[in-house]
Amino acid sequence: MDVRVLCLGMLTRQEATGYELKKVFEGPLRLFLDASFGSIYPALNRLAAEELVTCSAQAQAKRPDKKVYRITPKGRLAFLDALMRKPGADRFRSEFLATMLFADLLPPRHLSQLIDERIAECRRELGELDGALAVAASPAERFVQGLGRTIYGAALEYLADNRHVVESEALLASGQN
Repeated sequence: MDVRVLCLGMLTRQEATGYELKKVFEGPLRLFLDASFGSIYPALNRLAAEELVTCSAQAQAKRPDKKVYRITPKGRLAFLDALMRKPGADRFRSEFLATMLFADLLPPRHLSQLIDERIAECRRELGELDGALAVAASPAERFVQGLGRTIYGAALEYLADNRHVVESEALLASGQN
């Protein structure tokens, strides 16, 4: 699913501004898609041009008008059509794992620091997901956030249980014991 389709999906729940959609992409949707203002606003403009959403300006005190987007019936049909398509295969990109392929070339102390930072990141993500699970509005949101929690929990456990594999290789490669 691309940014356009996910914007349509979020607009089936309620009308929103581009800023509000960005906040959603920083929340539970960040588990499977990065979206910046540079991708959200062009997607919204294209959806509006295709008459899948409407846009109205709301006045704000001492600020420029904000644009509020609403899905149209045509947009709802387009979104439901997109949902009916078989999802593509999951793609997993990780700069951390790419770096770990060459762990034996890293200084042992630096490698340990990278792993410590990744463990801390997994713990932060788990904390955020635990908080999000507590306020998840629907069973579908709880399902998605629960799966995200499971993935980060498994990564944390794997890192803790297996860091010695790459750390010992880096020590041997550096000639330290």
